[in-house]
Amino acid sequence: MSTKQGSHHITICLDNVLDNPYIKEDKRNEFLIDIKKEINNINFLIKNLLELSKFDANTISFDRKNISVNSLLDESVKRVELLRELKAVNIKINGEDFMIKGDFNWEVEAVSNIIKNAIEYSKEKSTIEIKKEKYSTYSSIKIINNGMISKKDMDNIFKRFYKGKNSSFDSVGIGLSLAKKIIENDFGKISIECKNNKTIFDIKYF
Repeated sequence: MSTKQGSHHITICLDNVLDNPYIKEDKRNEFLIDIKKEINNINFLIKNLLELSKFDANTISFDRKNISVNSLLDESVKRVELLRELKAVNIKINGEDFMIKGDFNWEVEAVSNIIKNAIEYSKEKSTIEIKKEKYSTYSSIKIINNGMISKKDMDNIFKRFYKGKNSSFDSVGIGLSLAKKIIENDFGKISIECKNNKTIFDIKYF
């Protein structure tokens, strides 16, 4: 959703609340939740556009240090808590903690964008699984949600402004593009695959 569409929807919701002093409480709360959601979407869009512009201008620098994967995932999940609550999606994290090398703030930006995408594509009250795995030559974070996407979407999903066939109305196709730029510039790799009716984003850290 564009900022123009989002602000228009906010205006409509506010008008419904303000112009009807006798509106039922449950309906009022519904409008307020919609307003909160749209404000969150607009803030997310503006922030990601600003971050992408920094990459385009080559003004990004990374402060690479040892990062606890548990801390990275805790902060990333916290960033998408509002959207998770609105869709009543459960996030299940499996695996032991370990250390990776990277820029904590930028990696949180990337991972939270991928989790946000998984929530948007998930059905209400479904479960997203996050697996932490450490191997001899690399470490991995897998973000898994139910449902599969088309071959066309898989080939284009990391392109800027690309919206998949089943993307939500709120999606603008920026988050995954930014996530890929961050991970690759921080010496990592991201890939996507679909199998057993699941979509799996695999982030590898070397």
